Amino acid sequence: MREYALTFVIAAAVTYLLVPIVRRFAIAFGATPPVRDRDVHSEPIPRLGGLAIYGGFAAALLISAQLPHLQNVFVADTWLGLLLAGGLITVIGVVDDRWGMDALSKLAGQVAAAGILVAQGVQLLWLPLPGTQLSLGPWLGAMISVLLIVVTINAVNFADGLDGLAAGIVGISSTAFFAYYYVVAVEQGFVRQSYPAMIAIILAGTCAGFLFHNFHPARVFMGDTGSMLLGLLLTSITITVTGQFDANTAREGFSSGLVVFLPVALPLLVIALPLADLVLAVLRRLLAGKSPFAPDRGHLHHRLLDMGHSHVRAVLLMYLWAGIVAFAAVSLSVFDSPVIVLTVTALVGVCAVGLIALPRLRRRGLLPWDRRDTARATAHHDSSSDD
Repeated sequence: MREYALTFVIAAAVTYLLVPIVRRFAIAFGATPPVRDRDVHSEPIPRLGGLAIYGGFAAALLISAQLPHLQNVFVADTWLGLLLAGGLITVIGVVDDRWGMDALSKLAGQVAAAGILVAQGVQLLWLPLPGTQLSLGPWLGAMISVLLIVVTINAVNFADGLDGLAAGIVGISSTAFFAYYYVVAVEQGFVRQSYPAMIAIILAGTCAGFLFHNFHPARVFMGDTGSMLLGLLLTSITITVTGQFDANTAREGFSSGLVVFLPVALPLLVIALPLADLVLAVLRRLLAGKSPFAPDRGHLHHRLLDMGHSHVRAVLLMYLWAGIVAFAAVSLSVFDSPVIVLTVTALVGVCAVGLIALPRLRRRGLLPWDRRDTARATAHHDSSSDD
């Protein structure tokens, strides 16, 4: 655990220190586009923050290879494939953030990066099914892996619409993933130093370091350079976990069958809102006769702002939902008290729904404390008029 903690600190510190350098480079490089109609900020802000995220990730990964226990993780070339694929997706993001790319070219680059990962062994080996598991052949596993990587990349990209939103959601997801795998490893007696746990803690560290500069009011944006990279790294954790333990073994060690579904389901659960946003955006644009890649101002975070939430509150609400889903799923899979977990989750979920509806309730005068304040103000006004 100490080496994991050190790796987290290295990733966070390097990312944090690189952001100011990247910001100055982005300004000099001309990666500070004008404000668009769908943007929520009022002044141009430099992009390319993903360069700092890649630098922090690469530094933490290479330094962890020298640590006594974590160096045992580097027995295959998957880490090299992750550096190469991450480098390619970062370059594609830089081109897009500076000059712009058409959707098909960007999709081709995403598929190429996913192909590098698969070629280096980051590939789904099985899919969990009720009571059993489905072993995937090399071709089917490769195609499903590429599809999962590309979908997650674009879902995280869609989530990058408010200051700190994408980095926060991915940070929550990777932290939940680390907790999930570490608990499973302890219970099953697996080696606690593992590739997916290491990538998860590094990813959480880079997100934490970047958020110091990216939370509202942001001084730099990650751009497509960062959002696509975060999606790539997040999916790599999902895929490699399936090769770390056998589903039938996990079923024997845990009373909850959910534990075997979680490697594949957790990232999809955590980014359920961005995924739903992605699907709704495509449908909305197709029904309007537009390209599914045409930008608009109909995303979930835009709707939260239109409801009356502040920028910070909208982001925190999205964090809350990501945390509810992620840690509820982890708790249900590894603990033997589903009733307690579901009860707590339901209570927190109800509170979250109430917070989302708060501005609308306030406008309609349905909040009891607002009615009391209005009554006091009216009474005070009447007494002043009598005087």
